[in-house]
Amino acid sequence: MGRPLWFVAGAGVGVYAAARARRAAESLTADGLRDRVRGWQAGARLFAEEVQQGRAERETELREQLGLPPASHQAGPPELTTSTTQENEN
Repeated sequence: MGRPLWFVAGAGVGVYAAARARRAAESLTADGLRDRVRGWQAGARLFAEEVQQGRAERETELREQLGLPPASHQAGPPELTTSTTQENEN
């Protein structure tokens, strides 16, 4: 019983090692490296979106706690408006 068991165990380890070596070789090809970089980029994009969402939620919570008006989500700085007293003087 001992020899067949060791034979099967050795064959299994050999198949496993060959599969791992094939995967390692594929990951070092141009396509494999490109896929890996794309995966990192997707992960970084998801992380940035999560951080942005968390920041926006926290800002909303702080504004509610401090009694400030909700932040406007317009692009750029807020526009300046003139008062009616300045218009009447001219």
